[in-house]
Amino acid sequence: MAKSCKGLAEELVKCLSESMCVKEEKRSIRDCAGEKSPCIPSECVGLRETYFNCKRGQT
Repeated sequence: MAKSCKGLAEELVKCLSESMCVKEEKRSIRDCAGEKSPCIPSECVGLRETYFNCKRGQT
């Protein structure tokens, strides 16, 4: 992973690990990252979009 997106990835993992999707539904971070569910906070959704755009910009 390129260093420029690494910080975003770490923030996204932290955000998702604190979400209801991971804590209450006991799902993996990877599963929750792909979800469009109301149990994912809007902050995490924004981080996910920013991270994906960062990765897309590197190709």
